[in-house]
Amino acid sequence: MDVAGQRDKRQWRTELLARRAAVPPEVREAEAAALATAAAALATAAAALAADRPQWVAAYVPVGGEPGSIAMLDALRDGGARVLLPVTGPPGPLDWAEYLGPESLHTARWGLLEPSGPRMPCTAIESARIVLVPALAVDLRGVRLGRGAGYYDRTLPAARPDARLIAVVRDDELVPRLPEEPHDRRMGWALTPGGGLRHLDGN
Repeated sequence: MDVAGQRDKRQWRTELLARRAAVPPEVREAEAAALATAAAALATAAAALAADRPQWVAAYVPVGGEPGSIAMLDALRDGGARVLLPVTGPPGPLDWAEYLGPESLHTARWGLLEPSGPRMPCTAIESARIVLVPALAVDLRGVRLGRGAGYYDRTLPAARPDARLIAVVRDDELVPRLPEEPHDRRMGWALTPGGGLRHLDGN
Protein backbone atom coordinates (compact mmCIF):
# COMPACT_ATOMS: atom_id res chain seq x y z
CA MET A 1 0.00 0.00 0.00
CA ASP A 2 1.27 3.46 -0.84
CA VAL A 3 1.88 6.36 1.54
CA ALA A 4 -1.58 7.77 0.90
CA GLY A 5 -3.09 4.44 1.89
CA GLN A 6 -1.12 4.44 5.11
CA ARG A 7 -2.51 7.87 5.93
CA ASP A 8 -5.97 6.47 5.31
CA LYS A 9 -5.44 3.76 7.94
CA ARG A 10 -4.30 6.35 10.44
CA GLN A 11 -7.38 8.43 9.74
CA TRP A 12 -9.61 5.41 10.28
CA ARG A 13 -7.92 4.66 13.62
CA THR A 14 -8.25 8.24 14.83
CA GLU A 15 -11.94 8.37 13.97
CA LEU A 16 -12.78 4.95 15.41
CA LEU A 17 -10.93 5.54 18.68
CA ALA A 18 -12.73 8.85 19.11
CA ARG A 19 -16.08 7.15 18.52
CA ARG A 20 -15.32 4.48 21.08
CA ALA A 21 -14.30 7.06 23.65
CA ALA A 22 -17.70 8.73 23.25
CA VAL A 23 -19.77 5.59 23.92
CA PRO A 24 -21.85 6.10 27.11
CA PRO A 25 -21.14 3.65 29.96
CA GLU A 26 -24.66 2.22 29.88
CA VAL A 27 -24.33 1.42 26.17
CA ARG A 28 -20.93 -0.15 26.76
CA GLU A 29 -22.38 -2.35 29.51
CA ALA A 30 -25.33 -3.46 27.37
CA GLU A 31 -23.01 -4.33 24.49
CA ALA A 32 -20.71 -6.28 26.81
CA ALA A 33 -23.66 -8.31 28.09
CA ALA A 34 -24.76 -9.08 24.52
CA LEU A 35 -21.26 -10.22 23.59
CA ALA A 36 -21.10 -12.45 26.67
CA THR A 37 -24.34 -14.11 25.56
CA ALA A 38 -22.89 -14.60 22.08
CA ALA A 39 -19.72 -16.07 23.59
CA ALA A 40 -21.79 -18.70 25.38
CA ALA A 41 -23.19 -19.76 22.01
CA LEU A 42 -19.66 -19.94 20.61
CA ALA A 43 -18.62 -22.22 23.45
CA THR A 44 -21.51 -24.52 22.56
CA ALA A 45 -20.38 -24.51 18.94
CA ALA A 46 -16.81 -25.30 19.98
CA ALA A 47 -17.98 -28.19 22.16
CA ALA A 48 -19.87 -29.68 19.23
CA LEU A 49 -16.63 -29.97 17.27
CA ALA A 50 -15.37 -32.70 19.58
CA ALA A 51 -17.73 -33.71 22.36
CA ASP A 52 -15.20 -36.04 23.99
CA ARG A 53 -12.80 -33.31 25.10
CA PRO A 54 -12.80 -29.58 25.92
CA GLN A 55 -12.12 -27.31 22.99
CA TRP A 56 -9.71 -24.38 23.06
CA VAL A 57 -10.87 -20.89 22.13
CA ALA A 58 -8.30 -18.13 21.70
CA ALA A 59 -9.59 -14.81 22.95
CA TYR A 60 -8.36 -11.61 24.62
CA VAL A 61 -9.25 -9.33 27.53
CA PRO A 62 -11.09 -6.23 26.29
CA VAL A 63 -9.54 -3.04 27.67
CA GLY A 64 -10.22 0.66 27.29
CA GLY A 65 -13.00 1.24 24.79
CA GLU A 66 -12.87 -2.26 23.30
CA PRO A 67 -16.30 -3.93 23.13
CA GLY A 68 -16.87 -6.76 25.55
CA SER A 69 -15.70 -7.58 29.06
CA ILE A 70 -14.28 -10.37 31.18
CA ALA A 71 -17.83 -11.77 31.26
CA MET A 72 -17.25 -12.83 27.65
CA LEU A 73 -14.32 -14.99 28.78
CA ASP A 74 -16.27 -16.42 31.71
CA ALA A 75 -19.13 -17.33 29.35
CA LEU A 76 -16.70 -19.30 27.19
CA ARG A 77 -15.38 -21.19 30.21
CA ASP A 78 -18.84 -21.79 31.65
CA GLY A 79 -19.79 -23.26 28.27
CA GLY A 80 -17.01 -25.82 28.56
CA ALA A 81 -14.27 -24.18 26.47
CA ARG A 82 -10.69 -23.74 27.58
CA VAL A 83 -9.60 -20.19 26.89
CA LEU A 84 -6.22 -19.01 25.65
CA LEU A 85 -5.27 -15.38 26.21
CA PRO A 86 -2.34 -13.54 24.64
CA VAL A 87 0.77 -12.62 26.57
CA THR A 88 2.68 -9.71 25.07
CA GLY A 89 6.40 -9.43 24.65
CA PRO A 90 8.73 -7.85 22.09
CA PRO A 91 7.14 -7.21 18.67
CA GLY A 92 6.43 -10.57 17.11
CA PRO A 93 3.96 -13.45 17.40
CA LEU A 94 2.01 -13.54 20.65
CA ASP A 95 2.64 -16.11 23.35
CA TRP A 96 -0.35 -17.49 25.26
CA ALA A 97 -1.54 -18.63 28.68
CA GLU A 98 -4.76 -20.21 29.88
CA TYR A 99 -7.49 -18.05 31.41
CA LEU A 100 -8.57 -19.55 34.74
CA GLY A 101 -10.88 -16.81 35.95
CA PRO A 102 -10.64 -13.09 36.80
CA GLU A 103 -8.40 -13.77 39.78
CA SER A 104 -5.77 -15.25 37.44
CA LEU A 105 -5.26 -11.93 35.61
CA HIS A 106 -2.61 -9.34 36.36
CA THR A 107 -1.83 -5.95 34.88
CA ALA A 108 0.91 -6.08 32.26
CA ARG A 109 2.49 -3.52 29.94
CA TRP A 110 0.28 -0.85 28.35
CA GLY A 111 -2.35 -1.56 31.03
CA LEU A 112 -3.32 -4.88 29.45
CA LEU A 113 -4.65 -7.70 31.59
CA GLU A 114 -2.88 -11.02 31.09
CA PRO A 115 -3.10 -14.46 32.70
CA SER A 116 -0.43 -15.25 35.26
CA GLY A 117 -0.26 -19.00 34.61
CA PRO A 118 2.33 -20.96 32.67
CA ARG A 119 3.33 -19.32 29.42
CA MET A 120 2.78 -21.23 26.19
CA PRO A 121 4.60 -20.56 22.90
CA CYS A 122 3.05 -18.75 19.96
CA THR A 123 2.22 -22.12 18.37
CA ALA A 124 -0.39 -22.75 21.10
CA ILE A 125 -2.90 -20.96 18.88
CA GLU A 126 -2.84 -24.06 16.67
CA SER A 127 -5.05 -25.79 19.24
CA ALA A 128 -7.87 -23.23 18.88
CA ARG A 129 -10.67 -23.86 16.40
CA ILE A 130 -12.23 -20.49 17.29
CA VAL A 131 -10.12 -17.32 17.55
CA LEU A 132 -11.65 -14.06 18.80
CA VAL A 133 -9.57 -11.20 17.44
CA PRO A 134 -9.66 -7.59 18.69
CA ALA A 135 -10.28 -5.01 15.98
CA LEU A 136 -11.09 -1.35 15.58
CA ALA A 137 -13.19 -2.28 12.53
CA VAL A 138 -13.68 -5.05 10.00
CA ASP A 139 -15.16 -4.80 6.54
CA LEU A 140 -17.59 -7.04 4.68
CA ARG A 141 -14.67 -8.76 2.90
CA GLY A 142 -13.05 -9.69 6.23
CA VAL A 143 -10.32 -7.01 6.15
CA ARG A 144 -9.50 -6.15 9.75
CA LEU A 145 -8.15 -2.87 11.09
CA GLY A 146 -6.09 -3.24 14.26
CA ARG A 147 -4.18 -0.70 16.28
CA GLY A 148 -1.12 -0.96 14.07
CA ALA A 149 1.37 -2.80 16.30
CA GLY A 150 1.25 -5.90 14.11
CA TYR A 151 1.03 -8.55 16.85
CA TYR A 152 -1.93 -10.32 15.30
CA ASP A 153 -0.56 -9.99 11.77
CA ARG A 154 2.43 -12.00 13.00
CA THR A 155 0.36 -14.42 15.09
CA LEU A 156 -2.56 -15.46 12.90
CA PRO A 157 -0.50 -17.28 10.24
CA ALA A 158 0.10 -19.95 12.91
CA ALA A 159 -3.63 -20.55 13.40
CA ARG A 160 -5.22 -23.71 12.05
CA PRO A 161 -6.25 -23.43 8.39
CA ASP A 162 -9.81 -24.29 9.41
CA ALA A 163 -9.90 -22.00 12.46
CA ARG A 164 -12.87 -19.67 12.64
CA LEU A 165 -11.29 -16.20 12.83
CA ILE A 166 -13.78 -13.78 14.37
CA ALA A 167 -13.26 -10.01 14.64
CA VAL A 168 -15.10 -8.56 17.65
CA VAL A 169 -16.39 -5.05 16.92
CA ARG A 170 -19.26 -2.71 17.70
CA ASP A 171 -22.15 -2.73 15.23
CA ASP A 172 -21.10 0.47 13.47
CA GLU A 173 -17.53 -0.84 13.16
CA LEU A 174 -18.60 -3.44 10.59
CA VAL A 175 -18.07 -1.29 7.51
CA PRO A 176 -18.28 -1.74 3.72
CA ARG A 177 -14.57 -1.39 2.95
CA LEU A 178 -11.25 -0.77 4.70
CA PRO A 179 -7.75 -0.26 3.30
CA GLU A 180 -5.85 -3.53 2.97
CA GLU A 181 -2.16 -4.47 2.88
CA PRO A 182 -0.61 -7.71 1.60
CA HIS A 183 0.23 -8.97 5.11
CA ASP A 184 -3.31 -8.47 6.45
CA ARG A 185 -5.04 -11.74 7.42
CA ARG A 186 -8.72 -11.62 6.57
CA MET A 187 -11.35 -12.61 9.10
CA GLY A 188 -14.05 -15.10 8.22
CA TRP A 189 -16.56 -13.74 10.70
CA ALA A 190 -17.58 -10.64 12.64
CA LEU A 191 -19.15 -10.66 16.09
CA THR A 192 -21.14 -7.58 17.06
CA PRO A 193 -23.41 -6.87 20.05
CA GLY A 194 -26.51 -6.22 17.97
CA GLY A 195 -25.97 -8.49 15.00
CA GLY A 196 -24.31 -11.45 16.66
CA LEU A 197 -22.11 -13.70 14.54
CA ARG A 198 -22.00 -12.79 10.85
CA HIS A 199 -20.15 -14.56 8.08
CA LEU A 200 -17.95 -12.33 5.88
CA ASP A 201 -17.85 -13.27 2.23
CA GLY A 202 -14.17 -12.56 1.53
CA ASN A 203 -14.84 -10.71 -1.75
